[in-house]
Amino acid sequence: MTTPPFDAPTEADIATVSAQLGRPARNVLGIAARCVCGAPTVVATAPRLDDGTPFPTLYYLSHPAATAAMSDLEATQVMPKLQDLLTADEAVGDAYRAAHAQYLADREGIAVVPEIAGISAGGMPVRVKCLHALAAHALAAGPGVNPIGDLALERGDWSPLVCECIQYS
Repeated sequence: MTTPPFDAPTEADIATVSAQLGRPARNVLGIAARCVCGAPTVVATAPRLDDGTPFPTLYYLSHPAATAAMSDLEATQVMPKLQDLLTADEAVGDAYRAAHAQYLADREGIAVVPEIAGISAGGMPVRVKCLHALAAHALAAGPGVNPIGDLALERGDWSPLVCECIQYS
């Protein structure tokens, strides 16, 4: 199996992610996206946690400002509009299904976990369920891979190009 490309976490990364989350970071395999200042923004989490629990969310948004921006979008009821795009725009729907397949391939490149086979994140491939997960995937995969994640990032009031980090201790 091949591992998706992401930076291995340093001790400082784990400390930062733990501070960002307000709890100890668990089973972090790598840093899949970073702020322009270098701080972790998206972590890659093991498909099976140390306690044996299957964990389908490979790409997890950790940056507090990014998380808040996605929460604000969800509160404004943008998800039904994005959901409608999946059927109204064939190209968006096709790209979203391809993003789901790519997500699964990334995760299975690390480990195949039968209990979560075919399950990606954020409602893919047919629903828009969690903008946090979709934005995390878009940041990890890069622009043009996850169209709904890209749109969420465009509509949010946070940008990966502008540092809004605080010093984590």
